[in-house]
Amino acid sequence: MNQSEHARGMVERFRELVASAGDSLPEAHYDELQLIIEAGVDAALIEQLEKVATRLEQFAAEIKRTAERG
Repeated sequence: MNQSEHARGMVERFRELVASAGDSLPEAHYDELQLIIEAGVDAALIEQLEKVATRLEQFAAEIKRTAERG
């Protein structure tokens, strides 16, 4: 499941909660909510990728030091 599908699923669940409460919102609000969720997922993904990149850089530096000691 990609970010858009995940966000759409979350929005659909929210739509069900709103409907079960006897309320409704314009479709544009649900579209905006999906974009907000996608942005949040993207931000979390980027944060995790930055952590992985830092660990890879540290690992590469350690390998280089080990190779230089030979």
